Amino acid sequence: MIDGKRVEGTTKSGRSRVVSLDEETTQILREHRARQIAEKLMAGDEWKGTDDYVFTTGWGEPIYPDTVTSLVPKLIATYNAPKDRPKPKTPLPHARLHDLRHVHATTLLLAGVPVHVVTARLGHADPAITLRVYAHVINEQLATAADIFATVVKDAAA
Repeated sequence: MIDGKRVEGTTKSGRSRVVSLDEETTQILREHRARQIAEKLMAGDEWKGTDDYVFTTGWGEPIYPDTVTSLVPKLIATYNAPKDRPKPKTPLPHARLHDLRHVHATTLLLAGVPVHVVTARLGHADPAITLRVYAHVINEQLATAADIFATVVKDAAA
């Protein structure tokens, strides 16, 4: 949104990309799509959508981006102070929607996914950007790499 108006177009780099999803997420999106089709049938002529959007209002228009952004703190608050179960041992910290992108990248890097793969998923033009933004994660991996190497050498010598 710029000056209160929806702006659509390409990514910053001007390139499109395909991001793979796991089967469980794909199934959840299929189920969501089925509910959306049911909403479209119920709305009839009142449906305003074009079927171009994954997340829409009940009448098919794309949701306002700030709606999703404002939802994240509410979901965190609900998780941290549930009404129907005990509070979690470890509450979730405050986060913005964009922070989920960083969680995604950090999780992949810490799991050992190669930097060039994470770069492609994030849509960075060059792995150097990913390395700069996530240098703290890479530094953690460097320390872990030393331990892994020492273990392999010890095991080989034994």
